[in-house]
Formats: sequence, C-alpha cells, structure tokens
Amino acid sequence: MFSPFKRKYHVGSLDLLRHSIKMTGKLKIDPKDKRPPVAPVLPDPHKQADHHRQVRQARQTEIMEDYVELIADLIDSTGEARLVDLAERLGVTTPTVARMIGRLKEVNWIEARPYRTIFLTDEGRRIAEASRRRHQLVVTFLKSIGVSEEVARADAEGIEHHVSSETLLAFEKFIASN
Repeated sequence: MFSPFKRKYHVGSLDLLRHSIKMTGKLKIDPKDKRPPVAPVLPDPHKQADHHRQVRQARQTEIMEDYVELIADLIDSTGEARLVDLAERLGVTTPTVARMIGRLKEVNWIEARPYRTIFLTDEGRRIAEASRRRHQLVVTFLKSIGVSEEVARADAEGIEHHVSSETLLAFEKFIASN
C-alpha cells in the first residue's frame, strides 16, 4: 500500500546524501567542502519572523503567478491557452490544472468556461506581465554573472517570486553597469 508519509530516504541518512549527490545542481552542501562552518548571525526575532512571513506569502502566490504567466505566454504565442496545454507544459495532470483554474477564477485573474480557452482578466494580465518582467530580469542578472542560459532559466523560476523590489532594482543597476 502506498503512503505519502513513507519516505525512501530519511533526513540525515547517508542514503539521502547519496541521492542528493546524484541530483546535479540540487545539493546545497558539498560533503567534500572542508571549510569550517560559519557561525550564524541571528537577526532580531521580529525581523526574522517578518522574513519568514514574506517567504510564506510568496510561496502561496508563486504557483498562481506561474500559471497566469504561462497562460499569457500561450495566448501571446499561439492565440489561446487550453487546460491540456497548461498541464503538458507544467508537467501536472489536467485535474490539477482544473483545480488551479478554479482558484484563479475565484481571485478574478482569469475567465474560463468548460471546454473553452482560458482568458486573462485585466488584473490577470497585469500580474502575468509583472511576473514575466521579474523572471526576465532574474535570468538576465544570472547570465550576467556567468550562469548558463539553461540553469539561469531554471533558477529564475523560483527566485523571481522571492526577491524584493530592492533586490530587483539592484539587479537592474548591476546589469546596466556591465
């Protein structure tokens, strides 16, 4: 019987470390790195809590933003956005997309009817364009510091939702000066 709570690898196990090493680009700690660890500098508890709240908020909206960005990309490149196209490009099932379409309709980012193409509302288009701009800025910045195109595009998928306006402005200044 399958249980989503059973893990093949346990946190801290050697098997998890071996599995992580096979995942190119995913390992955050290099076991061969012999440098001593840096002592943490803890920020004020209230500031740290605020940072964690911001990250949780970003996580809640990042998937929705990815959907509307992809919907805009499909509309702009093919003239339509269909549920099956979203599922294929996001690597998820059509029921998963259908649930998200329901959420996007609830927040008035899209208009959709059964068996029809999906349309962005004005608010949905605004959010998609902002997400697209952030994404492209992060890709451009990463490439400017020597990251390959493929890795920059993949990394930007997560970074774009978690950077502040201040950081984006610093990225823009850096790009403009180089």
